[in-house]
Amino acid sequence: MLTGGYFIFFIPAMILSMIASAMTKGTFRKYARVAASSGMTGGEAARRLLDSQGIDSVSVNHIGGFLTDHYHPLKKELNLSDGVYGSSSLAAIGVACHEAGHALQHAHGYGPLMFRSAMVPVTQFSSRISYLVLILGLAMNFRPLVDIGIILFSVAVLFSLVTLPVEWNASSRAKRLMVSSGIVTAAEEDDAGKVLNAAFLTYVAAAVSSIMTLLYYISRRR
Repeated sequence: MLTGGYFIFFIPAMILSMIASAMTKGTFRKYARVAASSGMTGGEAARRLLDSQGIDSVSVNHIGGFLTDHYHPLKKELNLSDGVYGSSSLAAIGVACHEAGHALQHAHGYGPLMFRSAMVPVTQFSSRISYLVLILGLAMNFRPLVDIGIILFSVAVLFSLVTLPVEWNASSRAKRLMVSSGIVTAAEEDDAGKVLNAAFLTYVAAAVSSIMTLLYYISRRR
């Protein structure tokens, strides 16, 4: 049910996503070659940052993959990828401290993170079913079904928008505390933070993509 008009909405978002992904990977690889003067690995940096804030209930674990790092709030696990956990580069430390920033958000009851976490099951359901409902509604030219699909897809759009302040705040906490905790020097902070700035653009691209897709479905409804 895609028409030529879809690509007017899709192509700009796709280009932004490609640029954001390339910037993130390129920036990470660049600063993965720059060692931190402290000699700490990403795993050690995350542990020190958490301990400096009195958070000892969160485990720091090693997982596989490339930039698969994430914090699991239900299990209180901070999971760091191959290129982060054991690396003492500024890139690894920046990513590790960013994920530790999410653990701090959780410990301090940061509102947007709590709201996003509560949205996860609803978003997973709505994302799976919204496309089916929309395609059926458009194929049948049945506007009430299209409206339901748009509402369901809007949940995913809201989730992507709420993600933006969550990720920005985690990076802000990381940049501030990695210096005060002695993980990096003030001179190294900027380079360690460049990976986080590039990564944030990927979340912006995802939000733009979801908004443009929603606008496309709204235009089809009309």
